[in-house]
Amino acid sequence: MATKIDRTQLLAALQQFAAANYGPDSYVPDVQTMESGHAGLTFGFEITSRTDNRRLDRFILRLAPPGVTRKGNTDVYRQARLLKALRAGGLPVPNVPYSSPGEELFGTPYIMMEWLPGRTFFIWDPDPAFERTAAAVTPIWRECAVALADLHRFDWRRHLADWDPPRPLAEEITRWDKILDKTPDPKTLSAGRNVRDRLLATVPSGAPIGLIHGDYQPGNALYQDGRLTGIIDWELASIGEQTLDLGWLMMLADPVNWNDDWRTIAPLGPEALQAIYEQRIGVPVRNTAWYRALAGYRLGAISGMNVHLHRTGRRPDPIWEHFALAAPNLFSHAEALLTE
Repeated sequence: MATKIDRTQLLAALQQFAAANYGPDSYVPDVQTMESGHAGLTFGFEITSRTDNRRLDRFILRLAPPGVTRKGNTDVYRQARLLKALRAGGLPVPNVPYSSPGEELFGTPYIMMEWLPGRTFFIWDPDPAFERTAAAVTPIWRECAVALADLHRFDWRRHLADWDPPRPLAEEITRWDKILDKTPDPKTLSAGRNVRDRLLATVPSGAPIGLIHGDYQPGNALYQDGRLTGIIDWELASIGEQTLDLGWLMMLADPVNWNDDWRTIAPLGPEALQAIYEQRIGVPVRNTAWYRALAGYRLGAISGMNVHLHRTGRRPDPIWEHFALAAPNLFSHAEALLTE
């Protein structure tokens, strides 16, 4: 989805922004593409004083894809209102001091977020700055589950009443049909279609409706000294059944889904995460096995499409070969959960 941005033009626009907001003595030395923990057209930069080379400010810039219809995950500007409301409610998200739906500055809408301290915890292969011991990693997952419960208490009716209504759960399944069909391995594709049919035949009801992140996990959170400092990457946020978020988090932590050479570093299993979430939010959560199965189906379908894009050279990324090996596990465990 991301479209390349001319680096020279981007840096020139940032210089213009710095001069307008921080005075003629300010400048932007460089701009870096954010990779780990940031999706889409996301860049980091500092504003510096020419006189004494002192840092004046530091931001994360998120741009909407130029020339793409602005709706849902491509409507970057809508995140500004969401993040401001979450921040005002005491949730750990970056502040958004600058944003615009216009194209005057960068040629596309943007939001400019404060640079929060910490690093994302890429759950399959975290940055070397993180220890991988159970004692060090357990608090990371625990804080993630606690913060999810806090997030799900957000009063979306007050702040996001005009957002699109929730998708029916059947559509949460069928929306992945075309993506699943890209799976190159026929046996894996057949297994995925079987899970799809089982999901449609066993759709539950009664889950709480509210704000969902869409890809909630430690890889989309920042941590410093074992403490969660921010939840990031909100492009998939929507109003929906909140157990979707919990099921996704539980699926990623489940060792049954992974192979020895590609396994999430998750000392807390899915049941422990559910217990932490329930204790924080104060009510039991029903039908988590179904939502875990849907999460596994969803990641298996995404893996198949990205393996196809990688092997055909359209979007080379060898990391998806690991997921190609995990996809049969994701589908078989999803079927087992649905059988239970």
